[in-house]
Amino acid sequence: MSVFQLDGNRLVFHYDSEKLWVEPWGENSLRIRATKQADMPGEDWALQKVEEKSCFRVMIEDDQASVSNGKIKAVISKYGKMIFYNQKGEILLEEYLRNRLDVFADYCSALEVEAREFCPIPGGDYHLTMRFVSDPDEKIYGMGQYQQPYLNLKGTDLELAQRNSQASVPFALSSLGYGFLWNNPAVGRVVFGKNITSWEAVSTKVLDYWITAGDTPAEIEEAYASVTGTVPMMPEFAMGFWQCKLRYQTQEELLETAREYKKRGLPISVIVIDYFHWPLQGEWKFDPKYWPDPDGMIAELKEMGIELMVSVWPTVDYRSENFLEMKEKGYLIRTDRGFRMVMDFHGNTIHFDATNPDARNYIWNKAKKNYYDKGVKVFWLDEAEPEYSVYDFDNYRYHLGPNVQIGNIYPAMYAKAFYDGMKAEGQENVINLLRCAWAGSQKYGALVWSGDIHSSFSSLRNQLAAGLNMGLAGIPWWTTDIGGFHGGNPADPEFRELLIRWFEYGTFCPVMRLHGYREPLKAPMGSEGGAACVSGADNEVWSFGEEAYEICRKYLALREQMKPYITRMMKKAHEKGTPPMRPLFYDFPEDGLCWEIENEYLFGDELLIAPVLYEKQRQREVYLPKGTKWTDIRTKEKYEGGQTILAEAPLDALPVYCRAGKACRSEA
Repeated sequence: MSVFQLDGNRLVFHYDSEKLWVEPWGENSLRIRATKQADMPGEDWALQKVEEKSCFRVMIEDDQASVSNGKIKAVISKYGKMIFYNQKGEILLEEYLRNRLDVFADYCSALEVEAREFCPIPGGDYHLTMRFVSDPDEKIYGMGQYQQPYLNLKGTDLELAQRNSQASVPFALSSLGYGFLWNNPAVGRVVFGKNITSWEAVSTKVLDYWITAGDTPAEIEEAYASVTGTVPMMPEFAMGFWQCKLRYQTQEELLETAREYKKRGLPISVIVIDYFHWPLQGEWKFDPKYWPDPDGMIAELKEMGIELMVSVWPTVDYRSENFLEMKEKGYLIRTDRGFRMVMDFHGNTIHFDATNPDARNYIWNKAKKNYYDKGVKVFWLDEAEPEYSVYDFDNYRYHLGPNVQIGNIYPAMYAKAFYDGMKAEGQENVINLLRCAWAGSQKYGALVWSGDIHSSFSSLRNQLAAGLNMGLAGIPWWTTDIGGFHGGNPADPEFRELLIRWFEYGTFCPVMRLHGYREPLKAPMGSEGGAACVSGADNEVWSFGEEAYEICRKYLALREQMKPYITRMMKKAHEKGTPPMRPLFYDFPEDGLCWEIENEYLFGDELLIAPVLYEKQRQREVYLPKGTKWTDIRTKEKYEGGQTILAEAPLDALPVYCRAGKACRSEA
């Protein structure tokens, strides 16, 4: 009896206790699932249903079976080893195993290492490890946001979990011509080793991944976007400058800041009210003592052409007006053991259960009444991720199944609460600011920022890699706290230099947002509600001295001037999933050196950005991709591509180059 069967357009392999499915899922793409349970779990997680075309082919022979879908082909031996090929017959990815099932195979070994290893754990799940042969010359990109400086992730060990400033989005783009999505939200890790690539899930019932083949990075990225979704179209206002600091404490303080921007003639699109503008956590409304007239405040901001964003936390204080009702209705997460509490910041709190559709609707209705109906259209969904991926909560077992760790899936479900609510109100262009995301979060309007990072040049270097890899992982809306979050005294000359260089870089990020916990801190105003919280020092563009102010003013004008260009970038992100900021190889894959460059990037298809990433640096080398000419938009000097030049980088100028044949619309 054959170990292979054809079930519709799905190849089924069944050997011993394992059942494996291989099926088409989008153009040039395959989805692979395996389990050792009686039935294959049915969740699709990040993958959307797609209309299949007729290029799927299956061939079953005595000793193997093959599955082809456009440019990708999978060959499975009768003992279950799988190899993926492109349309040229080149190996893209090969399972790593060492056993003696086939004594004539080149992998015959007494080591007994499985490629798809299911190790039973108490409760009926498995600790899963998936192993592939590693090509040591391969380069790997994507995977989301990690606080390390490497763009090429080959040789790295990455935790598959959400933390403050870490966003695990497990899609890898390979220089060999494939894209790979680990479609399992369980906490785990991936090691892109020199000899073996291994993916792990700590607790799961199923192996589930998606693989696509493409001739270019753009083709791979677009295939990935077609099966996981794209961002909404970003509204025009969001493409400008966003002003934020650690807590504007009162309505008047916020309005005075907005008025000062307008008085100085500085472009500003969004201003942000951060945490504890509410009386208690779990009361999604303005504290009337410090925000007495939200309607009037929002109306004045809109008259100035400024949108308001508010921070909305998922934490619910035991003392809050909504706690008892939410507990009664089952809208709060529940810990596996011990006292039901997750945070003790200004009160004992527990998160609402974002995996529960009724709880999501409840939160949205509160936000609708107290924010959205008053004119707030941008939400900062904070504290959704963080270190809680190491906890087990029993609610998600009811709603999602026991293989899901709430820390990975929670940010997407939190964003979905506000996305669904705003869509129901007729708002198409939805923005939800989060510091974590998972594969597919982008379709809920997730704008990810890089969390509470340090104010230092080394941190700035980390953000360059993080932003580029985040875009390649399918999350095109991304930003940082310009200047970093922790630390930074506006009067310190060293911090002022960092702030300037970060501001220049931030001008060429998908979203430009100034934020930070500046020193020295301002003492609390009182002992209750938001008054009990400290606030940071001033963090407006005029707060860092006259030299910094003049440079910031110049780049604010540049950002405003680029809005039509950014609009075109955001349209491509919406339609195709094209990252607005991306590595050089994305547009120049035939130029081998572009795969080596990690300290430059493209901002759209016109501009090459060479950020200054070290203190006191006033020159830097810049590689210009071959096949086109480049113009320095500051000096107007023209260069042939395919060479490295030494660019001048005075404190007030970031090296930026315009691609030949494109309209250079700005100067920097």
